[in-house]
Amino acid sequence: MIPFNIKQLETFLWVATLGSFRKAAERLNTTQPAISSRIAGLEEALGVKLFERHSSSVRLTAKGHQLLPAAKRVLRMADKLQMAAHPDAGTGGVLRLGVSETIVQTWLPDFLREFQVDFPLIETDLLVDATTNLRNELISQRIDLAVLMGPVLEFRIENVGMPPVPLVWVCAPQLKLANTSKLTLCQLTQFPIISYGRTTRPYSEIYRKLSSEFDEPPRVFPANSLAASIKMTLDGIGIASLPRDLVGDHVAEGKLLIVDCDWHPSDLLFTASYAMEPTNPVAEHAAELALRTAKAYAVRNDNAVVKSPADGFARLLRDYAGR
Repeated sequence: MIPFNIKQLETFLWVATLGSFRKAAERLNTTQPAISSRIAGLEEALGVKLFERHSSSVRLTAKGHQLLPAAKRVLRMADKLQMAAHPDAGTGGVLRLGVSETIVQTWLPDFLREFQVDFPLIETDLLVDATTNLRNELISQRIDLAVLMGPVLEFRIENVGMPPVPLVWVCAPQLKLANTSKLTLCQLTQFPIISYGRTTRPYSEIYRKLSSEFDEPPRVFPANSLAASIKMTLDGIGIASLPRDLVGDHVAEGKLLIVDCDWHPSDLLFTASYAMEPTNPVAEHAAELALRTAKAYAVRNDNAVVKSPADGFARLLRDYAGR
């Protein structure tokens, strides 16, 4: 009997998942001939043909489909064995992490410090982008973990709900909102509205609300950068809907004022999302660490809704299921 190894099984799983020797080579940081050699060696060891080769893609044979679940189980057990043997150091490699800018501006530094302690041999390749782009990168297996406005409703994606991020209306003192009582939406929209980018859920919610309330919707300035939104708000361009914890220092310094309005956008609901197949214990651990880090950050910022972060996440899942 010809022996086979874990690397060959891992290659089998990635080629089956990506449907391409070339993409598997990119994912495993090797060459296409090396991928072909591993698959050929595994097929020889097992005495079966695993893939049908085509000009630009590969497809599992019937026997390949039959053996794939067993290969997943073996790899999962190998991962658990390795994690049990080295619970503190883990293995070398790279965690390809994608995050929304809101996360960068809040608890990401805490997460990176903790992750380095747990996995000192693993490097972090960081991508900061909009949720729509992060979702595509995750589904295409170009990143391992995405912290984004989720959930990502794909059968291979696991979503870990984060604590809600409250939004508040804020403006610069020079807008002279002397009235400290609660404003109506009509009063608030006498000024331009600064929001998240056009492709985001907060922008869609604001745009729908304003379109339903007014014949001629007020001016809305969408910005793809939180830093740009804050700068415009500080400069008195308009009233912005921004994460409460992100503007706390500006409010404390008197550079921004919180505006009390009878309507405000919903809390931001983020998920730490990762692919369950092929198995990736480092990404799974990182998602759990992200949840712990986000909870600790929310507690430090006196976030009352952190007690039940799953409630908002479950509501979001129900809303999506009802569409």
